[in-house]
Amino acid sequence: MEVVAGLSLKNLKPRVWDPTSPHYLPNLRAVMVSYADFERMPARRKAAMELGLHAYLGAPEGVKIYLDNGSFYQLTKGGNTSRSAYEEFIQEARPDWYAIPQDFIPTPQMSDAEQIECLRRTMEMNRSYRHDGYVPVIHISRHLSEYLRELLADVQLRAKEKVALGGIVPNLLRAPKAMSYADVLDNVRQARLQLAGQHLHVFGLGGTATMHLAALLDVDSADSSGWRNRAARGIVQLPGRGDRVVANLGSWRGRVPDQAEQDMLAACKCPACTTYSFLGLQSSGIEGFCNRATHNLWVLLEETQQVLEHIQNDAYETWYEAHLDNSVYRPLIKYVLERHSVENQD
Repeated sequence: MEVVAGLSLKNLKPRVWDPTSPHYLPNLRAVMVSYADFERMPARRKAAMELGLHAYLGAPEGVKIYLDNGSFYQLTKGGNTSRSAYEEFIQEARPDWYAIPQDFIPTPQMSDAEQIECLRRTMEMNRSYRHDGYVPVIHISRHLSEYLRELLADVQLRAKEKVALGGIVPNLLRAPKAMSYADVLDNVRQARLQLAGQHLHVFGLGGTATMHLAALLDVDSADSSGWRNRAARGIVQLPGRGDRVVANLGSWRGRVPDQAEQDMLAACKCPACTTYSFLGLQSSGIEGFCNRATHNLWVLLEETQQVLEHIQNDAYETWYEAHLDNSVYRPLIKYVLERHSVENQD
C-alpha cells in the first residue's frame, strides 16, 4: 500500500520528498497537492503549469504526484471548479494521478434525496471523463451500492485502471449522523471486493492506526494530511500508540508522553529526532513544526511498512496484539480480521 503525503501550498515545508532537504524521507514515494490551493493562488498555478508539477515541487522522478480536485474544500465553501481550467492545469502541470474535476460529497446529515443528488452529479462527472486518464470517484455513504452498480454498468468506467473512494472524512470526524466505524469499514471492504483488479485509492486517512485498517482492507493507496495537522498542534505520533502532545501551542490538549514514550522518541531514527532530539520536537515556530511533521510522516511510513510485512508473513494477528496500544482502533482491527476469517471460510 502506498502512503501519499498530503501537502499544503501555503507552506511546503518540510520538504520531505526533496533529496536536498534535511527533512528528506527516502521511503516516501508519493505526495498529493490540492487543485483548490492552486485555484486560490494564481501565481503558483501559473508557475506549476509552466514548469510542470515535478519541477515546480523539486520532486525526483521516483516520487509520484497525486492531484486532489479540492472537492472537500468546495463542499465547505459551496463553490464549483471550472472544468476547462482544471483540464488546462492537468494538461500543462502533468500530475501522475488526477481525479475528475469535481465530485459532490454526501455528508452523513444529508437526507437520502440529497445524498442521491450527490450520487447523480458525481456519476455524471465520472461519465463525462471516462475516456481518458481522469480517476473516477465514488463515495462512502448510505448509497455506496448504487455508486458501484452504476460504475460497473458502464463499460468504459469499469475498464478504468484506478478508482478513488471519498466521503470517509465526514464520517471519521464524527459529523452529525455519521456512519458507525463498522459501516465505514464495510463500505471500504465492499468497494475493494467489487473493484477487484483496479487500483483503489482512499481519500483522507489520518494516523497510524487507520493505516493498519487500510492495509488489512487491501487498499492500494491512501493519502493523509494528518502528519502536518498534528504537527501544527504540537502533537507527535508514536508507533502503535495514540497521539502525544509535546509542545504547548495554545488551546490544544491531549496526553503527554510518559517516560517510556520519551525513551521511544529519544531512540527514534527519523531525520528530525536524530538531528534535533526530543527538544527539537518541542520547539515552537516553523522549526518545531518541521521537526514534528517529519517525525509524524516517518512514523506513518514505518508503521505501514511493518503492517505490510507482517500481513505478508501471516504474522499480523499475533504481532498487532502486542504492538498496538490503541483502545479505539483495536476493536476495529479485530472486526476486520473476523470478517476476513468468515469470508475465507465461505
